[in-house]
Amino acid sequence: MKFATFALLLTCFGVAAATAAQSVSPIKPLPAVAAPPPAAVPAAVPATPAAPATPAAEDDAALPPPSTAAQKLYSAARSDLLQIRMLLKNGRSQSSVGSGFMVGTSNLVLTNYHVVSQMAIDPDVYVGEFLDTDGKSGPVELLAVDVLHDLAVVRVKRQGTGFFTIPERLARLTQGQYLYSLGNPLDLGFAISEGAYNGVITRSFYDQLMFTGPINSGMSGGPSVTGEGAVAGVNVSKRRDGELVSFLVPIRYAQELLKKVAAQTAAPKDFNPLIGQQLLAHQKAMIDRLLDKPLDIKSMGPYTVPVRESDQVRCWGRSNVKAQATFTADTMACAMESAIYVSESQQTGHVSMTHQYVRTTSLDALRFSALASTLFMADNLGNSKDGHLTAPTCTESFVKTRTLPLRAVSCVRAYRKFAGLYNFTLLTASTDDAKASLQSRLDVAGVSYDNGMRTTRAFLQALGRGGKQ
Repeated sequence: MKFATFALLLTCFGVAAATAAQSVSPIKPLPAVAAPPPAAVPAAVPATPAAPATPAAEDDAALPPPSTAAQKLYSAARSDLLQIRMLLKNGRSQSSVGSGFMVGTSNLVLTNYHVVSQMAIDPDVYVGEFLDTDGKSGPVELLAVDVLHDLAVVRVKRQGTGFFTIPERLARLTQGQYLYSLGNPLDLGFAISEGAYNGVITRSFYDQLMFTGPINSGMSGGPSVTGEGAVAGVNVSKRRDGELVSFLVPIRYAQELLKKVAAQTAAPKDFNPLIGQQLLAHQKAMIDRLLDKPLDIKSMGPYTVPVRESDQVRCWGRSNVKAQATFTADTMACAMESAIYVSESQQTGHVSMTHQYVRTTSLDALRFSALASTLFMADNLGNSKDGHLTAPTCTESFVKTRTLPLRAVSCVRAYRKFAGLYNFTLLTASTDDAKASLQSRLDVAGVSYDNGMRTTRAFLQALGRGGKQ
């Protein structure tokens, strides 16, 4: 069954060797994020670094000239701004670039997780390097990551001047006040851009700040500060389908991560188990919130289907007459508006559900059956060549809910690097009408086995017959 894939409407502010086409992506290091199936996430996700891009692209237009206030701020802050690069160990060629900033007078640097994700996930392949505004460079040591809020702390062999401080009592922001984002856009050089704070976004699973100002790829991990120089947030992503709509990680999350760094005796030698633990914690909260009450029930012709509409999940619908009116298809789809960025080619922590009500008045039963089987697409659920997931293990059976007989195919894929995490896909098709078919799909990415089963059971049991004829 063909379902519309909801492209992430976010793009990371980083620069990398390959750029992903998502509407919202993290402000990456200049590579890009390609979301793996079924978690091809919807509306807001940090994109990854993109390879040094040409300044001609409309999406990454040059920043406007800074005001006098911005120039003074940049002059005071420039010594504590860094570019963070990921390099291939073999050959030392540049893979991606982002930004970071010194914390106080320490040798610690705050940046985005997605800027350093290559080094975190594949330390045998990638190493990190910093470059400051004076052209001096050196190695970076990864100390801590917060995958859920897209933050990381690295250590460098130099000290900060104390410009960027993160006090216990954070600056209170007022909607409309000016903020200034700093970083290294498009690997072209360090820069500052002006914009306004416009509130907290709650449609992502974790709070983000809306910044209505220009932020380009390569600025991921850079600071966004008030006119007084207080750090308000960390550049993380922008909407690709809008003008000057960008997002910041609230600095309070960085406070928490820095406290963990201060308490740890040594940096982890392997970050994959830690990342796996954070993803497991996220999936529990995600599924608990998704199923804290029964799924909403909507009518599609004579059928009833489960959906969920909330701050994190949005639904869309459409109706199309296909192929010279031989059949009609109504589609309803719901998807989470954000996902968790793990690597340039993997996003997770996401749920989507789609329903398609197909019927005909002109095809005979045999031809409609062939059409419905073609739409079902049960043979296109992944293969063993995926480096992140095992091959799907699938079961097919004929089941009956309280009111509806169904053909059901359920597939499970395990994560290769993160023990205890799985992707679940459930496909169903009604078998009660020779000239109509309700076809539904549920994708749950990055969940425990128990929570995957819990979600698919709730979805399956909510399918039924009893809507309007």
